[in-house]
Amino acid sequence: MASYSRTSRDMHLSVRAVGSIAQDKLSTETYSIHINGLKPASSPHSCELRVLDAYGDEYDGVVVDPDKLPAEVNLFASMLRLSLRQWKIEGKKGIWLKLPSELSEFVPIAVKEGFQYHHAERGYVMLTYWIPDGPCMLPANASHQVGVGGFVVNDKNEVLVVQEKYCPPTCHGLWKLPTGFILESEEIFAGAVREVKEETGIDTEFMEVIAFRHVHNVAFQKSDLFFICMLKPLSTRIVVDDFEIEAAKWMPLEEFVEQPLIQGDSMFKKIIDICVARLGQRYCGLSTHQVISKFDGKQSSLYYNVVDPRDSNCQAS
Repeated sequence: MASYSRTSRDMHLSVRAVGSIAQDKLSTETYSIHINGLKPASSPHSCELRVLDAYGDEYDGVVVDPDKLPAEVNLFASMLRLSLRQWKIEGKKGIWLKLPSELSEFVPIAVKEGFQYHHAERGYVMLTYWIPDGPCMLPANASHQVGVGGFVVNDKNEVLVVQEKYCPPTCHGLWKLPTGFILESEEIFAGAVREVKEETGIDTEFMEVIAFRHVHNVAFQKSDLFFICMLKPLSTRIVVDDFEIEAAKWMPLEEFVEQPLIQGDSMFKKIIDICVARLGQRYCGLSTHQVISKFDGKQSSLYYNVVDPRDSNCQAS
């Protein structure tokens, strides 16, 4: 472990601190760092300590650049302390610190300085620090996971169904719609098309979102949104994904609907009833429309229902 001293007697690594988030307002402070008992002759190098590389966000906060973090633990600890002091002087608010897996030893240092866990992904952990007094106004971690299901019916009035290899005992023997989770930065409609292709090998075209379900406390206290999408089949030959799917087939719609597990579950039954109503043109789903907002300049998918009398696919009123 490193020990920190302000006396010249203990100074094994002289560091001159220079810091500002904008790199144009400089504050200086001298530190001495005694690393792992190294003698002065063993560590003759000196370096300049400064505020961590970062940029400001639109909420007067700070986002630390994860690609420009120091590689050495003790140097990071000193730079982090200096940075927090400087950001407090500048009146900054929320601090975002993203630490990649290869710098995981930095996590306890940040936590000791008052950072809190925000979320983690496969390759990093995100921590936050709220500077002002009062409640933290930083947004919480994502509260939902998003799933999709594909309702695919061919011209023989057969629905594309699968049996999963790994499922709860209550679902054993159930023929169900192909389902899965959407990926990061993936559209809902694209996720439905992809999942059907991965599980069954069937190419499809998105038509509408027929319905969606919202439920809470599903996985690690997270909520779940599940979108049922009507897809038009573009191919017929099934190729089963052996990794997660036990079997797949085209099943007569009436036989699919009459499965005891579907008839005995109010939610499943309601979903299928809505799907059947859509096939009978007694119900219209939500089509997707691409729009761009001036607020952020980004393209978004807006799902809404427009009943066009000229549309022979949907005659519901």
